Amino acid sequence: MDQAPGSPQGPEDQGPQHAQSLPGCYRHPDRETGIRCTRCERPICPECMVDASVGFQCPECARGDSGTGHAPAASRPRTLAGGSVAADPRLVTKVLIGINLAAFLVQMSVGDRFTNRFELIGQAYVPLLGDVEGIAHGQYYRMLTAMFLHGSYIHILFNMLSLWWIGGPLEAALGRARYVTLYFVSGLAGSALTYLIAAPNQPSLGASGAIFGLFGATAVLMRRLRYDMRPVIALLVINLIFTFGWSNIAWQAHIGGLVAGVITGYAMVHAPRKHRALVQYGTCAFVLVVVVVMTLVRTFQLT
Repeated sequence: MDQAPGSPQGPEDQGPQHAQSLPGCYRHPDRETGIRCTRCERPICPECMVDASVGFQCPECARGDSGTGHAPAASRPRTLAGGSVAADPRLVTKVLIGINLAAFLVQMSVGDRFTNRFELIGQAYVPLLGDVEGIAHGQYYRMLTAMFLHGSYIHILFNMLSLWWIGGPLEAALGRARYVTLYFVSGLAGSALTYLIAAPNQPSLGASGAIFGLFGATAVLMRRLRYDMRPVIALLVINLIFTFGWSNIAWQAHIGGLVAGVITGYAMVHAPRKHRALVQYGTCAFVLVVVVVMTLVRTFQLT
């Protein structure tokens, strides 16, 4: 959760849970799925899905279409959202966790001066820096750097566990490029809403804006795959209770990230195949335009 440095932290999201009656993917038995190959009818998870003219095929059936034992360019294994299937479907998630941990180690080593330099703040006099600082003074980088800072061990622990539980399956379903785009679009949307609504002298930091975006996209994905929505709805309610019921939490970042994640996630998994990239990245561009507009409006108000 995003919070002021040193503020308490509540439990975070736990990974999506699927209906117990669903079969396991024939290549990954531990992954339950409601999708089957349209040719051999074996159950396949998002990582194994290959777009076909009708429905999805497993990698073996897709390769068989070429008659050579190798998939042609149009039949290469693709994720549900059209991304390339990676050998390590959690690589980007691991990198993001590594960056967050590295930044936290620097915070612990350098101290508050480093945190004050890169946390999200609209406009305020910062004693350690000896000047008026903030986004309103042209320090727009704070909207990005604040996404990788945390206020306590509990804060980063819950956020990184949530990122691992939610991010890994979502990365496998979307593909690396779409997943990392979703992450940053959601995080920036959370930062922009915080800057727009929160008090200009209230510092905020944390990866929760981006993580709530992943959570929103996970809900969209589960509905797309017709999984049981009750677990994800329950988790959403619990997290919203903590968001609005716990003191010193930047609820604006959570709501901004969640809304951006739902919008972007819907475009990712529901875009028509013929215009998939245009719809997906066009939606991301639209959300970023809204982020820029909110940022400029707040800057105009404060200067």
